[in-house]
Amino acid sequence: MPNIESAIKRARTSKIANESNSAKLSKMRTAMKKFEKAVEENADNQQELLVAATREIDMVSAKGLIHQNKANREKSRLAKKIAK
Repeated sequence: MPNIESAIKRARTSKIANESNSAKLSKMRTAMKKFEKAVEENADNQQELLVAATREIDMVSAKGLIHQNKANREKSRLAKKIAK
């Protein structure tokens, strides 16, 4: 346990940021899984889910939680699935 006031604050802020970042990453993964499931089932709302997943990927990338190249790679892979 930190004794210095600034270290206590950093621990508190770090914990809050960690929870927020984890939630954002989870939301992105969920959007991607929903899209992939829709593609497997050949659902009607594939395009909407692709847009939603792409948006989540872009938001996570903008926050720096994933690298821009990874974001582009994921978006490309999702777009390929709908093109088939």
